[in-house]
Amino acid sequence: MKLLILLIYFAVLIGIGIYCRKNATDVNGFVLGGRSVGPWLTAFAYGTSYFSAVVFVGYAGQFGWKFGIASTWAGIGNAIIGSLLAWLILGRRTRIMSQHLNSATMPQFFGERFSSKPLKIFASVIIFIFLIPYTASLYNGLSRLFGMAFNIDYSVCIILMALLTAVYVIIGGYMATAINDFIQGMIMLFGIIIIIAAVLHSKGGLMAAYEGLSNITDPAVTENTGAFSSLLGPDPLNLFFVIILTSLGTWGLPQMVQKFYAIKDESSIKKGTIISTIFALVVAGGCYFLGGFGRLFTTPEIVAKEGFDSIIPTMLSGLGPVLISLVVILVLSASMSTLSSLVMASSSTLTIDFLKDNFVKNMSEKKQVIFMRVLVLVFIAISAIIALVQYKSNVTFIAQLMGISWGALAGAFLAPFLYSLYWKKVSTASCYVCFIFSSILMISNMLFRSSFPIILQSPINCGAIAMLAGLIIVPIVSIFTKAPEESHVKYAFQCYDKH
Repeated sequence: MKLLILLIYFAVLIGIGIYCRKNATDVNGFVLGGRSVGPWLTAFAYGTSYFSAVVFVGYAGQFGWKFGIASTWAGIGNAIIGSLLAWLILGRRTRIMSQHLNSATMPQFFGERFSSKPLKIFASVIIFIFLIPYTASLYNGLSRLFGMAFNIDYSVCIILMALLTAVYVIIGGYMATAINDFIQGMIMLFGIIIIIAAVLHSKGGLMAAYEGLSNITDPAVTENTGAFSSLLGPDPLNLFFVIILTSLGTWGLPQMVQKFYAIKDESSIKKGTIISTIFALVVAGGCYFLGGFGRLFTTPEIVAKEGFDSIIPTMLSGLGPVLISLVVILVLSASMSTLSSLVMASSSTLTIDFLKDNFVKNMSEKKQVIFMRVLVLVFIAISAIIALVQYKSNVTFIAQLMGISWGALAGAFLAPFLYSLYWKKVSTASCYVCFIFSSILMISNMLFRSSFPIILQSPINCGAIAMLAGLIIVPIVSIFTKAPEESHVKYAFQCYDKH
C-alpha cells in the first residue's frame, strides 16, 4: 500500500513534466514560465521552496528541543516576515523592475541595475559556491524516514529523489516545477495538520501533551520547570536569531526572489501575498509547533547519541502505515520542490550570468536552454554525490558548510537587492562590500569558529548578524562612494511610473 501510493505520486510528477514541455522551449519559458504564472502557483512555489526536509526534520526537531513550544515563534516569523512582508515589500517592485531590465536571475538584475558586468559575475560565483552544499543538505532529512517506512537504504533514496527531480525539471522547466510545487504544497498543507493531530492524540490530546511538557526540566538548559511550555522558552535571545535567519533570510535568497520575477501581474501579487502567508503559517507554524513536543517522545541521552535529526522520526514512528506513508510523501514533496527550485536557480545563473558572453560567445536561445538542462542534471548529480559521500563516510565538514550557506547568500544579497529596488543612490561599491563582508564572515565562522565571541559561534546567529549588518553597510558605503550614473538610474526607476 505504502509503495503503491509512492509510485502514483512519482507518476504524477513525471506526467506534469511531460505536459509542460511545450512551455520550456526558450529562456523566458524555461526559467520564468513566460512570466505568466498565476498567484496560486507562485505562492505555493514560494512556500514549497521555503520549507524542505531541513525544516521538517532538522530545524523542527532541533529548535523544538532547544526552545520547546516557543519554537512556534519561528514559524510565525516565517509567515509574517518571510512571507507577508517579503511579498508586500519586494513582490511588486521586483516583478516590475526585473521585467523592465529584462533580467531573469538575481546576478543579471545586479548587472543591469548597476550596469556592471563584473558585479553580475561576482554575484553568480557566490551563488554557485553556496547553493551546491545547500542543495546537498536537502537529502539529509529523508534518510531516517525512508528507513523507518520502507527499509530502503539511504543511497537508493538519494538516487531516486535526484532522478525524479531531474526528469520533470529538465523536461518541463519552471512551469512544471510550479505545477508540481502546487501539488506538493497541498500535500504539505493538509499533511502537517493530520500529522499534528495524530501525534498529539498519541499523548492524550493537546492539553495533556502541553501539561506533560510543562513538567519537563533539563538542567543542561535551565533549572526552571515549565520553561519548555512557556511563551518565550528557556533562551529568548538565541530564539530571536533563529527567527531573523529563517524569516528575513528569504529576502536575499536567489531561488526565493526569482519567484517574483515570474508572476503574471500586480493583481496576482496581491492574491499571492495572502495565499503565501496562510501557507507559511500552517506549514512552518505547524512544523515548529510539532517539534516543540519532542521532549515527550525521547530523552537527552538518545538525542546526544543520535542527534537532533532523530527527534521527529521518533515522534512519528508510532503512527499507522498510511500516516507514515503520508509523512514520507510530505517530506519528500518538501525536499523535491526545494531541490528543483535550487537547481533551476543554479543552472540559470551559471548559464546566463557566467558562461554566456564570457566563455561561450553568441549563445543563442536554444543553446542557453540546452546548457541549462545539462547543468540541471550536473547540479543534481553533484548534490547527490555530496550527500552520498557524507552518508558513507560521516563527513561533518559538508554538513557544517550547509549551515553556512543560507547566512552567506542572504547576508550578501538581501541589503543590496532591497535598497536597489527603492533607493536611487545605492552604489556599486556598496554591493561589493556587502558581498565580500558576508562571504568572508560566514567562511571565517566555519574555519575559525572558536575564535568568535560566544554569541557568534553559532552559524545561525552569525548569519543573522550578516544580514542585519548589510542593512547598515549598504547605505553607509553608498554615501561615501561614487554614485551611480544618473541617467542609468533614472532609466531603471522609470518603470515604477508606468501603470
